Amino acid sequence: MKLLYRAALTALVFATLSACQHTDNNPTSNVTEVSNPDSAVAQQLASKALESNLAYELVESLTVEVGPRLAGTEKDLLAVQWAMDKLNALGFDKVYKEAVQVPVWHRGIAQATITAPFEQPLVITALGGSIATPEGGIHAPIVRFDSLDALKQASREQVAGKIVFIDHKTHRHKSGKGYVITVGGRSRGAISAAEKGAVAIVIRSIGTDSDRMAHTGMMRYKEGIAKIPAAAMSNPDADLINAMLKRDTNITMSLTLSSENQGFATSYNVIAEVTGSSKPDEVVLIGAHLDSWDEGTGAIDDGAGVAIVTAAAKLIQDLPQKPARTIRVVLYAAEEVGLVGGKTYAKDHADELEKHYIAAESDFGAGKIYQLDLRVNPAVFEQVQQLHTSVSTLGVALGNNQASGGPDVSMLPRLGVPVASLRQDGSDYFDYHHTPNDTLDKIVPESLAQNVAVYAHFAYIMAQSNINLRPIAKKQ
Repeated sequence: MKLLYRAALTALVFATLSACQHTDNNPTSNVTEVSNPDSAVAQQLASKALESNLAYELVESLTVEVGPRLAGTEKDLLAVQWAMDKLNALGFDKVYKEAVQVPVWHRGIAQATITAPFEQPLVITALGGSIATPEGGIHAPIVRFDSLDALKQASREQVAGKIVFIDHKTHRHKSGKGYVITVGGRSRGAISAAEKGAVAIVIRSIGTDSDRMAHTGMMRYKEGIAKIPAAAMSNPDADLINAMLKRDTNITMSLTLSSENQGFATSYNVIAEVTGSSKPDEVVLIGAHLDSWDEGTGAIDDGAGVAIVTAAAKLIQDLPQKPARTIRVVLYAAEEVGLVGGKTYAKDHADELEKHYIAAESDFGAGKIYQLDLRVNPAVFEQVQQLHTSVSTLGVALGNNQASGGPDVSMLPRLGVPVASLRQDGSDYFDYHHTPNDTLDKIVPESLAQNVAVYAHFAYIMAQSNINLRPIAKKQ
């Protein structure tokens, strides 16, 4: 039965494509409706995606055969070669890579202990980019703050000579908005702490879990401000310290990190294309990032995204007639250490960004997509929404006109490029994010397939659209 169904489905796609007529070759015209054949093909692509195991096979391959792939390491280059081999084997029209200079950071060891008044070991991890502690470690009292803002309001006398402890809990939300509220403590906490004379900073992990695992992630230093060691502790250990503070406000910590910044290395953005049939110089970009942190296997962050956009583009590649515009899959380098691949892509492709019709990135795990947001010319927003009405059959609602597009394409809107955000359910994403627990078993194959279906539907419709999406809406 399955073979007969697939044969019938293929026949329908061929028949539908034969009926497609593209009478308007002007990319700047404001046609308000997608043709029925285009919508039918998009729905058939989605149907095929729901039956396909390709995305799961890809993320399984990446996590098993490569695993953790921190930017600038040998595993990072192994991931680049893995991607080149896979994309070529899948038969894309073009596969190539573009060099990116990435920072190299070595994690080393991370150890912490409460030494008084109640001796207890802690589970910690170095934050990405952190320097090491001095030889022999740091032994100092801790000073607790509810948030980064509370630290900023503290006096130098409260902080000088101490280890700052930012205890800001990340709350669970479908959209992941709790992360946006707390992540500043991770990224900028060391700067504020050092300005007030702290010797180190250890934050409550930016995560929604209660596992005794610490969440890593990138932190920053500021020129002219002393660099201090930075780490994150597990949420249960943060709770433990709070329980100690109820008994005694004088708590001392011993902290040892051997992390090290080691300069720069060459990595690559890996790119594959489905060449457009009538507007090949115009691009619909769907991306994900290839690198990961070094403690898990990078399954949800962002092996899932790599698999989703690759599998979606493969479905379009295999159509008997290609869509009008080129579909470009970009697997970005070094997202985790500062959106380096995304920034490099924007710079290297500056001369052709005016030909980027729209861009979107999958980088929020493998939860089902529930909403499609856009950032297009407000005058045509409702027309563009109309192109995507059939995505409701996949459980996706039409959203707002305030999309960011995803981390690696977030710099494109200010350069005039329209973007879309295909919102995934991230209710449990920050349970595993940036931890050793980011592994393949967290991915539900059916949810992954729904993502592929939505991306294939979106990319095909956008590649066929005749609506002028520019100038885009200003950020509100």
